[in-house]
Amino acid sequence: MTKKERFNSIIGWFAENQPIAQSELHYANPFQLLIAVILSAQCTDRRVNVVTPPLFERFPAPEDLASASFDDVYPYIKSVSYPNAKARHLIAMAQMLLADYNGEVPSDIDALMRLPGVGRKTANVIASVVYDKPVIAVDTHVFRVAHRLGLSNGSTPYAVEQDLEKYIPVEQRAISHHWLILHGRYVCVARKPKCESCPLTEWCMEFTLPKKP
Repeated sequence: MTKKERFNSIIGWFAENQPIAQSELHYANPFQLLIAVILSAQCTDRRVNVVTPPLFERFPAPEDLASASFDDVYPYIKSVSYPNAKARHLIAMAQMLLADYNGEVPSDIDALMRLPGVGRKTANVIASVVYDKPVIAVDTHVFRVAHRLGLSNGSTPYAVEQDLEKYIPVEQRAISHHWLILHGRYVCVARKPKCESCPLTEWCMEFTLPKKP
């Protein structure tokens, strides 16, 4: 089986069986999604969704967050991972939005990556989800699933991103990001993948390789 055939089979299965897939983060506008994705780094979406409603209510716009102090923000996010750094990033991010982007979340990947707390993965999520850009964000779930299925052997998230974007059609990249994340979150989990219930074993490199004694 060629890599292109593997991609076509796996993406085709998702398209037929999971035609609707979207972010599990709760948000009402691009600013809220940006906050949520920053908070989600090395933290579960479930935890972020618990934290963000009161945070969004207290800081509904960039102006509100930009004028806040660390002590204002920290109590709202103290239960997420790395709350000290994230509190500072959120404030600085809002300040840059106001200073450089008129308070609007930019659509350009490079512009997004200038924002404090925003790496390539976060930038790609925003560009894909909000602005429908044909990019794929590679988090730990996508990285793991891509390797196990044989979609990429890239050693970095960027290398995996390039492999995925090479073989996945432009019009399917945005939803493919969600397909792979959700598959990694609920089926192809890190420690004990649920191979017995996985519908993709026919094309999975790790499943079909002989097991070591």
